[in-house]
Amino acid sequence: MKVVITDFEYPNVEQETKIITESGTQLQACHLKTEEEIIAAVRDADAVIVQYAVITRKIIDHMQNCKMIIKYGIGVNNIDSAAAAEKGICVCNVPDYGVDEVSNHAIALLLALAKKLPVITKALRGGDWGYTSTVPLFRLAGSTLGLVGLGRIPSLVAKKMSGFGMRILAFDPYMTPEAARERGAELVDFETLCRESDFISIHCPLTDSTTHLFDEKAFALMKKTAFLINTARGPVIEEQALIGALKSGKIAGAGLDVFETEPISQESELLRMDNVIATPHCAWYSEEAISTLQRKVAEEVVNVLGGNPPFNCTNKIS
Repeated sequence: MKVVITDFEYPNVEQETKIITESGTQLQACHLKTEEEIIAAVRDADAVIVQYAVITRKIIDHMQNCKMIIKYGIGVNNIDSAAAAEKGICVCNVPDYGVDEVSNHAIALLLALAKKLPVITKALRGGDWGYTSTVPLFRLAGSTLGLVGLGRIPSLVAKKMSGFGMRILAFDPYMTPEAARERGAELVDFETLCRESDFISIHCPLTDSTTHLFDEKAFALMKKTAFLINTARGPVIEEQALIGALKSGKIAGAGLDVFETEPISQESELLRMDNVIATPHCAWYSEEAISTLQRKVAEEVVNVLGGNPPFNCTNKIS
């Protein structure tokens, strides 16, 4: 059997090579750029590992033996999952490798925005001694945190933030009120979350229903003192609408680790706003997270090619 890695940004794939080849399977690690290059490499592959490469329907149509496509990460929006399902190919991910890291990053953005650290740091460097550059600033205790999604990461955010005395709301159409309460959150609809939250942290997957979930209408519902945080997927926010909301004062600020187009253009207005903290899609990163991700990808490949059900299949195979 043959496994192909289409692309990777890690220093090496020694873990994957050891785990997969010890199972008696050949591993070919590549840095493929074009659709044609990917087709040629994966045509006879039994499993495909992908990081950023876009796996289109055309590529999947050319797969002759493939049983699984697995993503280095959580979001599988760069893989045509429907086309894979039609061919009986399971699309897998690793949903738990960086949960602690992403939850911490979201909280770090929230706290930095709450205390307006970028604003006051800039003011101090300009010779302004005092707190006036941050006016108005509000106490976290008694404020409201809204979580969009209530899976592993936002549930951990809720747990970690529970000690700050905040009211925690959640919007998740797949969650029951009882299950939300067990995770420390009150389940509400999207409009209520927008209206009542002082901080909104996005943790939902990118789907047709969540693309541009935060648009002009959503920003119009939000408090003028509210902050928006996104460590999920960039297109959940309509970026031009966000820029407009920030410039007009419809919301107070944003903490963004992901963007509609990545890498973000250096000309983007978001990178020049004092009330925006921007990081380069790195919330997931720690040395431990990378090692865990690479190991779990390889273990899932061996598991599925060994004839077992996948640990984490994200599409429905008929």
